[in-house]
Amino acid sequence: MQRRILVAALTVCSVAMGGALTGKVTAGKGNSVVYVESFAGATVSVPAKHFVMDQKGLSFQPHILIVPVGATVDFLNSDKVQHNIFWPSISGDKKQTHNMGTWPTGEVRPFKYDKPGVVPLLCNVHPEMGGYVIVVPTQYSAETDASGAYKIDGLPPGQYTVTAWHEGMKTQSKPVTISGDATLDFALSK
Repeated sequence: MQRRILVAALTVCSVAMGGALTGKVTAGKGNSVVYVESFAGATVSVPAKHFVMDQKGLSFQPHILIVPVGATVDFLNSDKVQHNIFWPSISGDKKQTHNMGTWPTGEVRPFKYDKPGVVPLLCNVHPEMGGYVIVVPTQYSAETDASGAYKIDGLPPGQYTVTAWHEGMKTQSKPVTISGDATLDFALSK
């Protein structure tokens, strides 16, 4: 009898805790980003510590930075030359263009992202430079590894819309139901 109660309690506990969402994104060279769209009751935990996007070796480092909505990114220039950071839009919305200006080595300029979206970073001084800040609407996101595999832990039981993004590809969204561990794959194209 005690064993049945323990098994039942463990089952209820594992269902209540949710599960992991794993899968693979097929999209070409480079990493992809997978994230859960906003849902009823979703809260976003924004760390007090700022995220950092550096300019080093005439490139944005990291190339892709995932941050939750409401987070602040410190833009740093670690090169021995001046850089300028701007974005022409956020997720294609040209009303959300912004120019951080040009600054020398060692200077940091913060920016708080209040809306989710894909922020393509460019440098007016070095047109070959490019990077991305992906502002996700929930705390549930992951960057794929080199093989395209991803894992998002701790999703509560429920129905969600999950989106996959990859540089130069069309974004794709799919529904998924979580009642334990689940798998969801994406095949992105241009």
